[in-house]
Amino acid sequence: MVLMEGLSLAKKIKERVSQDVQKISEQGIRVGLGLLLAGENPASQQYLRATVKACKETGIVPYEFRFPEDVSMNEILNTVHNLNNDERIHGVLVFFPLPKKLNSRKIVNSIVPEKDVDGLGSVAIGKFAAEESTFQLYKEGFDPALARQFGFLPCTPFGVLRLLEYYNITIEGRHAVVIGKSLAVGKPLSLMLLAKEATVTVCHKKTVNLKEITRQADILCVAAGKPGLLTGDMVKEGVVIVDIGINVLPDGRVTGDVDFDGVSKKASYITPVPGGVGPVTIAMLLENTVKSAMARL
Repeated sequence: MVLMEGLSLAKKIKERVSQDVQKISEQGIRVGLGLLLAGENPASQQYLRATVKACKETGIVPYEFRFPEDVSMNEILNTVHNLNNDERIHGVLVFFPLPKKLNSRKIVNSIVPEKDVDGLGSVAIGKFAAEESTFQLYKEGFDPALARQFGFLPCTPFGVLRLLEYYNITIEGRHAVVIGKSLAVGKPLSLMLLAKEATVTVCHKKTVNLKEITRQADILCVAAGKPGLLTGDMVKEGVVIVDIGINVLPDGRVTGDVDFDGVSKKASYITPVPGGVGPVTIAMLLENTVKSAMARL
């Protein structure tokens, strides 16, 4: 069994980001990332702390905007509007989940596409679904102006693909099962796997006979937000497991959606939580942010 840790890949991506940030700074421009957090979700707070740390490591300036659980839509939208027009800000990230009373899609779609570095606005998702995005054009070192023209890719699912590529996992022709159908992870990830010529099955909370489907998977990606959802009896020998879940337990421990001890006995490759997909997601966010800045030079 090979542990697919994401720290080494994230380090390589961040080294390139640091180099690009340095080149931009030589022209008198500081790369800035706006971070919006509403409420007290523990996983989101941890993600924010990790993102701020990574920004500082690469020379990107993080601008934090924290709001209480009872924040109004108008306050959030006004903040996004200000960030859209702030020349110091090259990217805007909204942490999910937002408080239930807020309209998440309206907030994300209020971010101008050229600053939607998490790639979750309707313009970015629409271009990606129509195969008009940088995913189809992607290659290391491509002109950053393409990212601005074609939209940014969602950081977590693209990070998953980059991690699979980093470990030379064959995707073409294999059966990939995705548990979770969120717009942030499950849906775009399934489209990316499909674009890589996998046969893709998407499962969710209404899926009947989940175990029968997951035991067919060659590649199994789990993003359901439910600790211990995937157990050892639900997978076949040699499966590649990508655990995208981030759950903070009452005792403060961070765990994924996979019962690691049970599943790892059968897996050929498996990501840890923490230290797997998470670091790569943040690195992708920084990469998108610096591309946004470079496209404006």
